[in-house]
Amino acid sequence: MLVVDDDPTVAEVVTGYLRRAGYTVESVADGPAALAHAALIRPDLVVLDLMLPGLDGLEVCRRLRATGPVPVIMLTARGDEDDRIAGLELGADDYVTKPFSPRELVLRVTSVLRRAAAAGAAAGAGAGVAEARLTGAGITLDPATHRAAKDGRELALTVREFDLLAHFLRHPGQAHGREELMREVWGWDFGDLSTVTVHVRRLRAKVEEDPGRPQLIQTVWGVGYRFEPGEVAAA
Repeated sequence: MLVVDDDPTVAEVVTGYLRRAGYTVESVADGPAALAHAALIRPDLVVLDLMLPGLDGLEVCRRLRATGPVPVIMLTARGDEDDRIAGLELGADDYVTKPFSPRELVLRVTSVLRRAAAAGAAAGAGAGVAEARLTGAGITLDPATHRAAKDGRELALTVREFDLLAHFLRHPGQAHGREELMREVWGWDFGDLSTVTVHVRRLRAKVEEDPGRPQLIQTVWGVGYRFEPGEVAAA
C-alpha cells in the first residue's frame, strides 16, 4: 500500500494506523515520487492527498488510473465539493476530508480492498459454477470475467461502475435509494452520498444514448434511481 502526503504528521499518522491494522505501507511526499513508486511496487491501494508538490493529486490519480485499476482513496483539506467530485470522476474509489478519523480511514481502506478483491476473484474464477451473465437493453455483463459490453462495444468500467451496473441489472424496474446503493454496492453504512451520484452520472455517460436524457438509469425524484432496460435475462 502507498500513502502519498507532503504533510509528515499526516503521513506518519496514516501510515501508523494502517500498519497497526496489518497492512504493509510505504510513504512518499510528492506527485512525481508517487508515480515512480507506484510503478515500482504496484501497490494494492493508494491513499492520495489532493494538494501535492510537483503534481497535484488529481493529476496523479489520472495517471495512475491510466495504467491500471489500482484503488485510490483521496485525502483533501478543501471544503470545495467540486474538488472531491473531480477526484471521483477521475476514478478515485473514495475520499476523506481532513481533519479525519484515522480509524474511519482504515475502515474505508478495508472496504475498498474487499470490493477490489471480490472483483478480482470473480475475474480469475476459471473453475466451478460461474455466476450467469446478465443481459438487457443491448448490455451484456459477465461477472465471471468482469467484462461488460453495450451493443457489442466493450465498456471501460471501473470496479464501482461495474458493481453498480450489475446491481441494476439484477434488480430491473426497482427503485433504489442512494443510501441503499451505498450499502449494497459499496458495502458502506456511512459516507458521502455524492459518491453514488457521481458514479451514476459516470455510468450513464457509458451506457446511455443521450446521458443528458437518460432512458436506462432513470431518476426517481425523492427516492433515487431505477434501471429500466426493458427485457433483462440471465444468459
